[in-house]
Parts: sequence; C-alpha cells; structure tokens
Amino acid sequence: MFADIRKLKQFKAEKMTKVGLVDSPRMFCDLYCLLPGQEQRVHAHADSDKVYYVLEGAPTIVIGDEERRLAPGGIAHAAPGIRHGVRNDSDTGAVCLVFMTPGP
Repeated sequence: MFADIRKLKQFKAEKMTKVGLVDSPRMFCDLYCLLPGQEQRVHAHADSDKVYYVLEGAPTIVIGDEERRLAPGGIAHAAPGIRHGVRNDSDTGAVCLVFMTPGP
C-alpha cells in the first residue's frame, strides 16, 4: 500500500475525523484530523500499545496523568492499560499519524 497523506487528510465540523490507512489483525494506522476544540476522549486499551506522531498543528496528547502540547515531529507512546487521548486546544487544525498494535 502506498499513500500521500497530504491528500487523504480531512476535517469535519462535527467531530474529530479518523482516516484509516492500514488495518490488519496485528495493527492499525490512522490519520486523526482535529479542528480547534475537537478531541479524542481519554481511554485505555488493556492489551494494545498506541503511538501518536504529530504531522501538523500543536495538539495536546494525554498519556497517563501527563499532558503535553506537541509540535510537528513530536511523538508519544501509551503502553497497554495506560490512559491516553488527544485534543486540539490550538486555533489551527492538527493532524496526527496514529498506530496501535495489536489492533482492537
């Protein structure tokens, strides 16, 4: 599979948009596209790792009890069982490449 992420990103006014890139029994990879004020609620996966890699914007990533605003090139990892989520507190759109393994 080959893709140009710049052409696949999409934003929706109603809620954060997930664009599926790869989905297999072993992992998934999505684009999370967040307009200002949008978020992915904080949650946990008992048996999966999740990685957020910021492509655009400055989203706030929550990992456990810690929150950090990341710039493009920033990365965050949530180990299995650790609470995690992302929100866009900035005034511009944000795009993250998100990996989870194993997939849900």
